[in-house]
Amino acid sequence: MATRCILITGAGSGIGAGIAAELARTGHHIIVSDVDLAAAEAVAAAIRDSRGSAEALALDVTRDDSVDSALAAIGRPVDVLVNNAGLQHVAPLEDFPMPKWNFLVQVMLVGVARLTRAVLPGMRERGFGRIVNLGSIHSLVASPYKSAYVAAKHGLLGFSKVIALETADTDITINTICPTYVKTPLVDKQIADQARARGIPESQVVSEVMLKPMPKGVFITFEELAGITAFLLTPAARNITGHTIDVDGGWTVQ
Repeated sequence: MATRCILITGAGSGIGAGIAAELARTGHHIIVSDVDLAAAEAVAAAIRDSRGSAEALALDVTRDDSVDSALAAIGRPVDVLVNNAGLQHVAPLEDFPMPKWNFLVQVMLVGVARLTRAVLPGMRERGFGRIVNLGSIHSLVASPYKSAYVAAKHGLLGFSKVIALETADTDITINTICPTYVKTPLVDKQIADQARARGIPESQVVSEVMLKPMPKGVFITFEELAGITAFLLTPAARNITGHTIDVDGGWTVQ
């Protein structure tokens, strides 16, 4: 498979950093982008220390000027976009600050549209592109106290289907990977937030809220998500577009 230039958003930590490290091992050039430039630089430096190819980029997906300047700073065409940037806030809707609700949607839905819109012309010009969205089990089902997150992640599926149709005339695909819980700092914070919201111990959140709906009963790993992403870049996946790839340990087949 040809090596590609892969732009990953929210790659300064968590899932984005994990996918960046795994894809770099297969020879791809990784653009590690994050609103926190220092975090992105640390991830890119670690990749280079492991003899991979990576650069860091400051990128705020909620701002047009940030997207424009970031893409202008990249010295090569972006072949692959991984829309991963995300955050969480856990609260009943009555207690959910609307500015925070709007910000979650701006990052995880509007930001995806903004960045996808920016890279599509170059992909069309070159006749190749892969867009991989990091959705969630909450693109498919709901949980209480996560109204903004669930709304944004559900919207991502509809967006991906539309873009799949709009790009069907060329070798561009867009798909959404929907994992259940991956053990990241974001999930660690959710465990604490859920424990407070539900009035139960953190250990019970893990066993009864997060893992209980999964027949396999284990957290998803970075290696799984990177492996699926890597497959979607191959010629074998050129007709897989607009799809939702569930990585849920059997959650939604019950």
